[in-house]
Amino acid sequence: MRKNSIKNTRVNTEVLKELSKILREGIKDPRVATFTSVVAVEVAPDLKTCKAYISVLGDKKAQEDTVKGLQSAEGYIRRELARTVNMRNTPEIKFILDQSIEYGVNMSRMIDEVTKDLKDGEE
Repeated sequence: MRKNSIKNTRVNTEVLKELSKILREGIKDPRVATFTSVVAVEVAPDLKTCKAYISVLGDKKAQEDTVKGLQSAEGYIRRELARTVNMRNTPEIKFILDQSIEYGVNMSRMIDEVTKDLKDGEE
């Protein structure tokens, strides 16, 4: 796999920042959960496609509804992105649900339970 160039890293950072702002302020779709955050963005070097990894705080249904809502609002999101970020091409955005934050919270909870059990065993 190729290492990202400085230009590509800057584009990824700028798209991440603007995409977060658009999701926070511009989306009115009731399917999109309030606590939706953009975790990472990968824009292809040719600026044609973009993978946006999103995290949704909520149950499985809320996550699925949010992804569907974002997919249906992709045209609006692309238009806003084109308006705010000056790029040669505005990428086609694919929203991917990122489970890493939820996984980290579950692992932390399990570690806390184990350490609590160990402390209870010592007493």
